[in-house]
Amino acid sequence: MAVVSTNFEDKTIEYKQLLENFKTLLKKNKLKFTIQRELILETLYSSNEHLTPEALHQLIQKRHPALKTGIATVYRTLSLLEESNVVTSLSFGAQGKKYELGAKEHHDHLICMECGEIAEFVDEEIEKRQHVITESLGFKMYDHSMQIYGICKKCQTKKS
Repeated sequence: MAVVSTNFEDKTIEYKQLLENFKTLLKKNKLKFTIQRELILETLYSSNEHLTPEALHQLIQKRHPALKTGIATVYRTLSLLEESNVVTSLSFGAQGKKYELGAKEHHDHLICMECGEIAEFVDEEIEKRQHVITESLGFKMYDHSMQIYGICKKCQTKKS
């Protein structure tokens, strides 16, 4: 079995192009381009983590303390970006969502239900099986997302 685990730091789009696409998206939705909205996009682009809206807000406040960026702006911008498939989210039920930029190569997620750690992976056998299954059922797949919930090795060790 060929499981590939990597840090997925490579982006599939340059920031300059992503920013132009974002400006177009804002204009299409009759929203103004602001430095706060740009910082939300830039912070997501430069982060290799899956961020909650609160963590994203804190990062922006820490890096730009003089700039007033409201948490509501973060939530609204993330919502717009998610609706437009620029970011994707992983749901943690009552704990909310964590977001990542969609401009990465396709990957799946292992999510620890204890500490919230997220590991990204690609398994070519799983990818092939999904295509076999959808074709055999006459289903045309455009995209998919796999999230496996469990307990990571570190948290399992703590419980022992």
